[in-house]
Order: sequence, then C-alpha cells, then structure tokens
Amino acid sequence: MKKKVLFMVINMNVGGTEKALLNMIDVMPEEQYDITILMLEPYGGFLGSIPDGVKVEYVNGYSQMKDILNNPPKIVVMNFLKQWKLLQAFYYLILFLITSISKERSLLFASLLRHYPINQNEYDVAVAYAGPMDFISYFIVKKIKAKKKYQWIHFDISKIGFNVKFASQFFVKFDKVFAVSEEGKKEIVNLVPTVKNNTEVFTNITIPEKIINLAKEGNGFQDNFNGLRILTVGRLSKEKGQDLIIPVLARLKHEGFNIRWYCIGEGNGRKEYEAMIKEYDVENDFILLGSHSNPYPFMQQCDLYVQPSRHEGYCLTMAEAKCFNIPIVSTKFAGVSEHIAHEKTGLIVECNSTSIYQAVKVLLQESRLKDELRFNLKSLNIASRLKKIDL
Repeated sequence: MKKKVLFMVINMNVGGTEKALLNMIDVMPEEQYDITILMLEPYGGFLGSIPDGVKVEYVNGYSQMKDILNNPPKIVVMNFLKQWKLLQAFYYLILFLITSISKERSLLFASLLRHYPINQNEYDVAVAYAGPMDFISYFIVKKIKAKKKYQWIHFDISKIGFNVKFASQFFVKFDKVFAVSEEGKKEIVNLVPTVKNNTEVFTNITIPEKIINLAKEGNGFQDNFNGLRILTVGRLSKEKGQDLIIPVLARLKHEGFNIRWYCIGEGNGRKEYEAMIKEYDVENDFILLGSHSNPYPFMQQCDLYVQPSRHEGYCLTMAEAKCFNIPIVSTKFAGVSEHIAHEKTGLIVECNSTSIYQAVKVLLQESRLKDELRFNLKSLNIASRLKKIDL
C-alpha cells in the first residue's frame, strides 16, 4: 500500500523552497508514495513542473483570508467600513486589539478558519513545508488529519520576522521539526528550546544528473558577449543582496575589466535595482534576466557565480551552481560553510560591497586560483557521487 503524504506550500513560484519540494518529490518512488500538494494560492512558474502523478489541491477562500492576514489592521477595518460591513469591522477591530495585546496571532487564524472543514483524508505524513509560515503550520495542526506531522524550516529564523511565541506553542505539536542546515537547527533550538529533542537537519535535495541534463535543454546567454560572465540567481529582494553587487560591477568596469553581470530572478526589488543600475551607469552590463524555471544553461555557461545574500536557509542555487564546478564567491550567511570551504571550493566574504569586490577581483586576476577552485569542486562532486553507492 502506498504511503499518503501531503506537502503544504504557499504557491509554486519559481523559488528555492518550491524547487526543493520538486526535487524531493522527484526522488520519492511513485509506486511507494501517494503525494498531494496543498497550496494557498493557485499560481506560480513551477506549476507546470509538478509531476503528473501528484495531486494538487487548494485552500478555498484563501484570497479573502490573505487580505486580512497581510494588510495592516487599520486597512482591513477601513475596507469593511467602506463596504458598510459594520459588524465585521467591529469584530476585526476587537480581534486585532486582542492579538496585539496578547501576541497570540493564532487567534486570528482560528477566527479565519472557524468554519473551514477538517480535511477528511487521513495521511500518513503531513508536512508544513513552506516554513516558517505560521498560517500553514496552524492549518496542518488544526485542519489536517495525519499519523505524523512535520514542520520544515527553510530560512534563517534569526534574520526574519519569526514569531517565537507562536512557534513555542505549535512546533511542539509536530512529530519532527526539520531545518535545512546545521546552523539553522541551532537557531531553532536557541529560540524554541522546547523542540530540541525533535529537531533534525534535512538538507535540500539536489540531483546533479538532472541539473546537468536540464542545462542542455535551454539556450542560455543570447547576447554574444565576448568577455567574462558573472551570474547571480535569486529573488530580487533585499535579503538576496543584489543591491550589494551593482556597485561592485561599476567599480570593476571602471578599472577596465571586460565583464558582464547577469541576475536571474524576479521580485519586489526590481524597480529599486533598475534605478541603481541607472545611477551607477551599468545599464549595458548589469542584466536583469527575469525569472527562469531552468537557470542551468546560464550556470553552465558563466565564468563565475556570486551569492550576495544577507541571509539564507540552505541556498539551493549555490548547491546547483556547484554541479557545474563554477568558481563561487559567497557572503557569510547561515549554512554557507556547508556548501563551500573558503579558498578550497570557493571564497566566503563579509556581507558588504567592498568584500565582494575584493574577492571577485582576485578571481578575475588569478586564473590559477580559479582553476584550483574548479578542480576541488570537481573532486568533491565525484566523491559525493561515489559515497551514494557506498564506494
């Protein structure tokens, strides 16, 4: 009999969490698992990448809940008043006051889901995969029947708006809490010590053979540039640090380096970055390529990969870049040392433009170091594959 497993996520946007989920599903034999993905929102660039045998379900009415969950309380109440829904306005005004004083955000979830039926399917395992997302954790605990329930944490919780009180109340209701790095686990145990005994590390899965094959399916760069290409992949947002590398490119171009920097990803930082690109006069050489569900042709063709993140959970894009033995420069974030060793398989620097500039310049000037990093990465990848088959 197949084991029934449910994964709950926000949507299937092109992002690290969603890609990690697809990779996990990819290594779960179809003859052994009956998999369901439960989404809050029915969209995302990875929707078409969900395997045919996987069931896809949605939380009905979430679009109405989302406004109440994400908008400031004043806006929510005013919107009800504008619609002459006076009782709802008064109800949520009182509810927001109570949650603000008590810091019990779960009261808001309970209110929104008070009429939502409990899912009648019983799963062997139900996973709050898009973590930490309090609403999803609450939903799995209260509205899903399962023999075992797991909470997944994909981010560095010390760097985001992590609700310690909610986690202390609800994480203990899960059979396991999984972090995607050792440093991530330490942060969880530090902030929520009650889950120490049921917290484990489960690093995001990468499938090198699949990644390398996908690199052959796309065209990659189309601009006929004859210099060195630098690549960064990630959502266009402050935590991913693209604002740190625009000045780096400007400085290197001013010093005469024949380079072009490409960013794959989309996000709410685009307008800010477009303004910065114009301000630093690098419009021809700092290229925002937008979102690509298959970034691997670009990874295969670039000369250098840079990860300028302010914080990460596991950083799947760096794990993927390693599959192509690319010299890597990365800022120092939680879990980075689980990807690369400084001056052996990459360069790890402080999270500022000056440090990134110095590291990139070293690799542009010292081909011997670049070759050494490539060789060490190649050796590491071969060793990891042999380990999988017990050699």
